[in-house]
Amino acid sequence: AVLFDLDGTLIDTAGHIVESLRYALETHLDYSPSDAVLVSGIGTPLYEQMVTHGSAGLGHDAPAATVQKLHDTYIEHNRSTHDERVAAFAHVPATVQALHEQGVILAIVTSKPNGFARRGLRITGLESYFPLVIGFDDVAIPKPDPTPVRDALSFFELAPEQALFIGDSPHDIHAGNGAGVATGAAGWGPFDPVVLRASKPTYWFDDIRAILELVR
Repeated sequence: AVLFDLDGTLIDTAGHIVESLRYALETHLDYSPSDAVLVSGIGTPLYEQMVTHGSAGLGHDAPAATVQKLHDTYIEHNRSTHDERVAAFAHVPATVQALHEQGVILAIVTSKPNGFARRGLRITGLESYFPLVIGFDDVAIPKPDPTPVRDALSFFELAPEQALFIGDSPHDIHAGNGAGVATGAAGWGPFDPVVLRASKPTYWFDDIRAILELVR
């Protein structure tokens, strides 16, 4: 099986995510951190990101009401502009199709809500290839905890050595490593390569097509 993260791995949404994060923070806190700071939380649940960024913007722990406002404003902005901004990375559709044709089991393990993840897959023409999508709302403990990856393995009745988990963030790599599966870093994503390599992925991919050679 090959398990994929979604944002920054299969679909090119990091710029849109950063834009929505900044919009929410500027709207409520007049706070605009760097792109690198905003990217750092991508791959973890949105509410947790807003706790971190909101506290940084205030200079103290953000009240729950403030965090909820940031969260809701992000959702409103992101969803209102999502469909015209989302797109698959180069070579992703053909690679996913080739993996499917080779009989490889495919799944999504993401920190997005399940329904919204499926919406991105549907828009990019990828949904039919993924019989399983695990979102943050499907698990007790989200990435970087290994629980979502273990849940995917359990769904397909696979042992860890039968799976590869590919993601663009350290949170993905930590989750995969913790679950005992091979991990692949998506070097085409938005994360700093130095930070991503420090998470110790099993493989480094600069081009998604290289996965095809590995799984043959």
